[in-house]
Formats: sequence, structure tokens, C-alpha cells
Amino acid sequence: MEKINHARKYAKDFNILTRLYQIYALYILYIPIFGLFYRFKCTRTKLEKKPYIFAANHISYCDPFLMNMVTIRPLAYMAKKELYEVKGGFGKWVAKNISRLGGFSVNREKLEVSTIKTCKDVFNANFNLCIFPQGGIRKNKKIEEINKGFVVIAKMVKADIVPVGLAGLESYNWNIFKRPKVTLKMGTPISHELPQEEIIENWRKQVAELTGYELAQLEN
Repeated sequence: MEKINHARKYAKDFNILTRLYQIYALYILYIPIFGLFYRFKCTRTKLEKKPYIFAANHISYCDPFLMNMVTIRPLAYMAKKELYEVKGGFGKWVAKNISRLGGFSVNREKLEVSTIKTCKDVFNANFNLCIFPQGGIRKNKKIEEINKGFVVIAKMVKADIVPVGLAGLESYNWNIFKRPKVTLKMGTPISHELPQEEIIENWRKQVAELTGYELAQLEN
């Protein structure tokens, strides 16, 4: 059997069916169920009618749904390649549905050519790209070192970056009487034409402000 390249998707793969599946998953499944356990508050920024890279901090496995909720735009998601390497059972089901939602794999250690080509096709399809620059879930409420790959991609596809701050889902709640508040806040777009370090520091500062997290000192 030919091995599937989950990092390479084409413009035709990001279509109306992908968007309809996202809407179904969000409004028919996610919000009605998780709305029993959480209160969601979205703060959005007025954006131009063009595709963006939405870059958020990463606090839970629910974050892709949260991003769809706050952006209200068709999204393609970069997901760690390990999610696609599970051979069977629930893990295989998760990988299949991530793909249906517009997900594609990324090597967090090295930005591969297939990933870059897919990112370009995402914008050719007039979808927006969702990235979590922290590279993994961080529950320590600190904005620390991040993967610089999202800036490289932004410059290659010539797309501005919208910082998004997610807070309140650092731990899971299954008590319908508590219903903690989860805040989803969009920041001010960052031009892809700025120098790399300026983009990274701007993103870090905005996300720290949006979430109320600590802006940790970067190591020299």
C-alpha cells in the first residue's frame, strides 16, 4: 500500500466540503457539548477581506475548534506529524478527522518542502492558515521560546499574522455547575514584511497581553 503524504495537500483539498465539515463539527458537535461545561467569550478584530495566518498560543487539544470559533473563517491547520503516525484505533480516527477538518502534518524539527507547498495552496484556495508557534501544548501560563517557522511561512506566502490569545482551558472541566470562562481574543495584524525578530517579539507581547500570561525572558 502506498504511503500517504499527510504533509502535502493541494488547493482542491481545501474546499466547500472542508468548510461545511468545520461548521458541522463546531456548531453541531463542539459548542452544544462543551457549552455545557464552559462559558466562551470571543473578542474579534475587524480584518480585511484577505487570507491571514492566525497564530495562537496552545493550551489544549480543543484549540483548533476554539480557533474556528473566534476567527469565523475557513481554516487549514498545521498538526504535528506524530498525530498521523498512529496505526489504528482511536488515534487513526483522530488523524482521519483532522484531515477532514483541513489539517495537514508538519515536522516540528524541520520545515519541509511539502509543507511549504501545502501552505501556498491553502492561500490559493482562499483559506486561512492556523498555526500554534509554541509547537506543543503549554499550560504554564508563560509565553516563552517559540518555533520561528511560522514567520518563515508568512514571508513565503506573503501573509500577515494575526495573534490570537487563548486562556481558560489549561485544565479540563466536566462539572456543569462550574462552567469556567474561556477567553478567545484576536490581536492586531502583524505585517509579514517586518524583520523576523520584530515579528516574533510583537507576537509574544500581544499574546501575553491578550491572555494575561507572563511574558518570559528569552534566553540569549
